[in-house]
Amino acid sequence: MKNSIRWTTRIVAASLSFAGFVHSAQATLVGTEQVAAAEGVLSAAAQRERVSQLLNRADVAAALQERGVDLAQAQARIAALTDAEVEHLAHTLDTAPAGASDVLGTIVFIFLLLLITDILGFTKVFPFTRSIR
Repeated sequence: MKNSIRWTTRIVAASLSFAGFVHSAQATLVGTEQVAAAEGVLSAAAQRERVSQLLNRADVAAALQERGVDLAQAQARIAALTDAEVEHLAHTLDTAPAGASDVLGTIVFIFLLLLITDILGFTKVFPFTRSIR
């Protein structure tokens, strides 16, 4: 009996001494907008505004006018897009290469394609290759 009281006392004393190390946690509701803002996700309205602001840039407006596109008509078309279409357009604008084409990559691809077909014996374009046939 005396041993069980000692063990119980020791366990209670140990538990109380570690009670100061326990931190309390508070949980609150987080709105979808807060999570999206933290992740960098823009709403459809924000993406639509961003694309519209892009059209208002002087260099973009000049490029559109060179191609015969009226700026007011382009803005009206952007306003008429669905949310999914605006999201796709914004994603395309974010991921498009700066030069809008990869000419060097295309040239390297054609060179390698011709080199491989020369080595395989299908073509004879380069004089420095020997066919494996």
